[in-house]
Amino acid sequence: MRAPFPRTARLRTPADFARLRGISRRVGGETLRAEVAPAHEETAARLGLAVSRRVSKSAVRRNRIKRIARDSFRRHRASLPPCDILLIARPEADARSNADLHRELERLWRRVAALNHAGGAGTMRA
Repeated sequence: MRAPFPRTARLRTPADFARLRGISRRVGGETLRAEVAPAHEETAARLGLAVSRRVSKSAVRRNRIKRIARDSFRRHRASLPPCDILLIARPEADARSNADLHRELERLWRRVAALNHAGGAGTMRA
């Protein structure tokens, strides 16, 4: 199955990230958290990643987490509603295996889909 990750599927500009920080709903997992907001246009879901040096001092290890997240997002993008998602990694993500991260992301995508379809089940922004 070919699952591309075009530029239109990415949050790229500082304005995209800032908008999400202001109006998003939070969905958390054990080591990853998603901030989700309805998309501006009726497009497919878009993904932004935040994996800071607090997660790991090693760029190689941070990039592993981002690579796994992008791969999982590509595979599940078609099943997600039109929304913008900022995925934030916690320091515990560095210690998880690739398979554990994939499983956690699967659960997170299901919760994001339910959040947008049901209009609930998340933490409201203040």
